[in-house]
Amino acid sequence: MPTSSKPMLISGNANRPLAEEIARYASMNSGLEIGLLDARVEKFNDKEIFVEVFENVRGEDMFVIQPTSKPTNDNLMELLIITDALRRSSAARITAVMPYFGYARQDRRSKARTPISAKLVANLIVKSGVDRIMTMDLHATQIQGFFDIPVDNLYASPIFALDIMHHFSDSLDKLTIVSPDVGGVARARDLAQRIGSDLSMVDKRRSKPGEIAEMKVIGDVEGQICIIVDDICDTAGTLCKAAEVLMEHGASEVHSYITHGVLSGPAVERIEASAMKHLVITDSIEATQPIKDAKKIRIVPSAPLFSQAILNTWGGDSVSSLFDLETLKPLYKGSKWGQKL
Repeated sequence: MPTSSKPMLISGNANRPLAEEIARYASMNSGLEIGLLDARVEKFNDKEIFVEVFENVRGEDMFVIQPTSKPTNDNLMELLIITDALRRSSAARITAVMPYFGYARQDRRSKARTPISAKLVANLIVKSGVDRIMTMDLHATQIQGFFDIPVDNLYASPIFALDIMHHFSDSLDKLTIVSPDVGGVARARDLAQRIGSDLSMVDKRRSKPGEIAEMKVIGDVEGQICIIVDDICDTAGTLCKAAEVLMEHGASEVHSYITHGVLSGPAVERIEASAMKHLVITDSIEATQPIKDAKKIRIVPSAPLFSQAILNTWGGDSVSSLFDLETLKPLYKGSKWGQKL
């Protein structure tokens, strides 16, 4: 049961537009007046982070909306300090809503004398006073086990499935979902099952870190509209190469659906010059102006999903119910699906 009359939302500076959209959808779907808490999260001249909350939060159910995207360390510290401020102000429960979980790619020791940074970050978050984590498409699902508190890992695949069924309604029988590597097969299979399409995979082999020596397509993509699915796109080198290889194997078109558009360095330029027709990302990371201006990049909203997950958590209802397409459809009714105006 709810601990207060409504959930209380507060945002750091990592993705303020997403936080505002989550609050708007939460208000619309609940009939309650839910806004972002009045607070200031800023830096002193020496770049120390300072937080001041201007509203009473004693006994409240708090949701801190803060992806730990670039600049990762600053946004992580904002999350920790906001949490500390809320804990010292007697908040009843604090849920960290992290649409993008930074350091997730450092989830194991890849060689001797290296850290497991994802575990260190998990320890920091728990020690700061967070009671629950809400995120989307963790890079490795076992990261949930790094926490000794509940973790709700939401999935972008239902959102992607709705978008695909909207944009490819006349050619669903010609679609093939493609995993860009062995590790992403489960994610690709889930999306393929949702839309009833075939599944393929690109097998990549590296001669050394950062360089791809060889790529092979496993499965028949001749004449198919290929949709590459992955959780993170950083510099886009692997993604663009995979699209090129698929076209060489006879694909009629290549599109990509990536949950987290990190898009560092030359990524946008590579995508614009690539064989891909479109790259679709969510707004888990705030888009830069070059990303917004890119002709081949579309952004689909995650706010309807996160807002309902927050309401369900606050009300003691199931969050896993949001993995179902029929449950999600009403939340995305009327969505423009990231179409550029």
